[in-house]
Amino acid sequence: MSGQLFVISAPSGGGKSTILDALRQSVTGLAYSISHTTRRPRGNERHGKDYYFVDRGTFTRMIDAGEFVEWARVYDNLYGTSYAGLQDMTRAGLDVVLDVDIQGGRNIRARFPESVLIFLVPPSLEVLEQRLRGRGTDSEEVIRARMETAMDDIRNCRWYDYIVLNDEIDRAIGETRSIIISSRCRAKKRLPEIRGLLGF
Repeated sequence: MSGQLFVISAPSGGGKSTILDALRQSVTGLAYSISHTTRRPRGNERHGKDYYFVDRGTFTRMIDAGEFVEWARVYDNLYGTSYAGLQDMTRAGLDVVLDVDIQGGRNIRARFPESVLIFLVPPSLEVLEQRLRGRGTDSEEVIRARMETAMDDIRNCRWYDYIVLNDEIDRAIGETRSIIISSRCRAKKRLPEIRGLLGF
């Protein structure tokens, strides 16, 4: 049986990476689709673990070759999810979690209507700004831009299937894990195989 797609989105600084790391360690049979990006690694990020870091020319060639399920430009950087990675994981019968922004979530839903979309919302914009500043990686201009995008995302997240308040990390992890497990149970009864949607 092929796997199911789970999309997790959040504003930058919304705690998405921490929650994804916990899910990967605690949910069996859940694979993580690593995005390609043209941005530089931050902190301890590693190629092939957090992202596939590629140059703009490589990314553009991948777009032209139709290798992405979805891709987007975010703050002058490009991010994309490749078909090949999804195929390998779903052929192995794994459920796949995708880390994409809200536009990426919209694109995935348009291509794969049975995907499950989860949005992580911060407890307040003030907390989100504190988290962004605490990273120490962004200029004042970038932080302002990220906050503006976050406000837009929060206003537009109502069309996601689930909205999880990330006010306390363990609770948010538990709620997101419960959504995935209950969605898997329902999928056995009513969802078509993702293999057919991917065309293989």
